Amino acid sequence: MGRKSTVTREMILEAAYQILEEEGYGSVNIKTIAAKVGCSTQPISWHFGNMGELRRSLFEYCLHKMWDGIEEKMTRLEPAEMFYETGKNYLSIAYDHGNVFRFLHLDASDEYRTDGGDIAATLGDPRIITMLAGYYGRSEEEIGPIVRDIVIYTHGLAMIVLQDIFDIKKEEAFRMIYNEGHQRFIAIGIDIGEMK
Repeated sequence: MGRKSTVTREMILEAAYQILEEEGYGSVNIKTIAAKVGCSTQPISWHFGNMGELRRSLFEYCLHKMWDGIEEKMTRLEPAEMFYETGKNYLSIAYDHGNVFRFLHLDASDEYRTDGGDIAATLGDPRIITMLAGYYGRSEEEIGPIVRDIVIYTHGLAMIVLQDIFDIKKEEAFRMIYNEGHQRFIAIGIDIGEMK
């Protein structure tokens, strides 16, 4: 008698992620995941209980996959560079993983976020405001609106990318968010330097 293969939680989440990436949020269901994994629906129900819990876990899985390594990268950067790299990563998700971006920031963000956050938490993390204010010797009240406005600008660019409204290449979009930030900081007397 052959050994029974074990379907792991990780296998299920990776299959769900691949379906999401390739076909979009609407295609992620227990039957399509089971077909992708090559199993019955029973292991999926056993690991997650219901589709709501699976999608919640998929949301966390996608966040981890899209943002993995960014914290470590940030430790070597000045605060303005950190903020810029966060924006670049956000835009890269929209460019390179459109269906995942939609799931994370449009389709399911209110339903599955466990941190109570939203776009502001993703790009405008209060720690960045505190770091920028301390690094440049300015108040958080002065830096906060700049961060907010750049977050709005970056999110707007991501929406334009998703809807294919203009043909903006990724590097051009990166330059656009840098230039917007540079102008905002210059307006209060802070030169963040040239884009690297």
